[in-house]
Amino acid sequence: MMFKKLLISGILCTSIIIGSTTGIYALSSTYTVQSGDTYWKISQKVNVPITNLMAANNATQSTILNIGQKIVVPQYFTHTVVSGETYWKVSQKYGVNINDVLALNGANANSYLYIGQKIKIPFGGTGTAPAPTAPSTPTKPYITYKNYTVVKGDTYWSISDKFGIPLTELLNANNKSQSDWPNIGDIVKVPVHNVPVKSTPGPQYGEALDWWTEAQYVIPIGANFEVYDIKTGKSFSVRRTTGANHADCETLTAEDTKIMKEIWGGSLSWTKRPVLVKYNGRKIAASMSSMPHAGNDKAAAGVWTSWRSGDYGAGTNYDWIKNNGIDGHFDIHFLNSTRHKDGEVDAGHQANIRTAAGLK
Repeated sequence: MMFKKLLISGILCTSIIIGSTTGIYALSSTYTVQSGDTYWKISQKVNVPITNLMAANNATQSTILNIGQKIVVPQYFTHTVVSGETYWKVSQKYGVNINDVLALNGANANSYLYIGQKIKIPFGGTGTAPAPTAPSTPTKPYITYKNYTVVKGDTYWSISDKFGIPLTELLNANNKSQSDWPNIGDIVKVPVHNVPVKSTPGPQYGEALDWWTEAQYVIPIGANFEVYDIKTGKSFSVRRTTGANHADCETLTAEDTKIMKEIWGGSLSWTKRPVLVKYNGRKIAASMSSMPHAGNDKAAAGVWTSWRSGDYGAGTNYDWIKNNGIDGHFDIHFLNSTRHKDGEVDAGHQANIRTAAGLK
């Protein structure tokens, strides 16, 4: 038997080699919190259900994560044996390697199980681990906070952009105004929006996430994601480059633009289509039009330009991704998002979103 320390994907593990096919099981492990982490994101990184991860750390919906903090990562859960079960049947139930289960429990192929016996099952299988009774999985969005230390060149705007939250929200969390400037070394309180996964009527549908409290935080500015067109089954890649009332997005490449044009019948238009936005393992119900506007691909992004697409005239150039075959950005709407021009909900987009969510 041999003990050793391993660094796997940022997780410091104290491990023991016990002779399984994989050979290594961590008796205890920790994960160091990084910028942008939430319990949900960490659970995806370490392949442990969020309920088990939070229970191992006595965490609740209001628990704050700080950069550099070390949290406990459970390596296994327990299963209580019922009548007729064998190690093989239990390993198949949870989708794990039987040799790993045997090794973790100090058993072999001749070992018997008894009704009521508790055995250890490693995380990472294809089956579903039993969730602890507490803390319960959150069903509504909630906000936690983390601290960020200001470095040279930071502004409140750049910090809000870095963490994908509105500037006004960051300012309010720190009792600041737009005339204030942070100093190097200042500690800025950053809101973290935790948005639980919502159930859908079926796997072909997306989550109906409210734009104002959920979707804009799940799909932050700067996120690259896949757009899946429900009617054709075709997909292409885009980035959310800006947008407050809804997501303003651009294709990543000219090839993505080509696919987008094919979906819209060969040309770009204001026609609205139901789509799914796929990002970080989630599928979000959305609606999109493909007409690019308010940009000039040949001019620098974010500065004044004398011409912008869509008859927008002179103004700030909202074209951030160059050489992708379009001038400017296009609109992707989510549940309850609104138009920029008048702040009103667009009925056509909302109908498409309900279709994508399986709500009609």
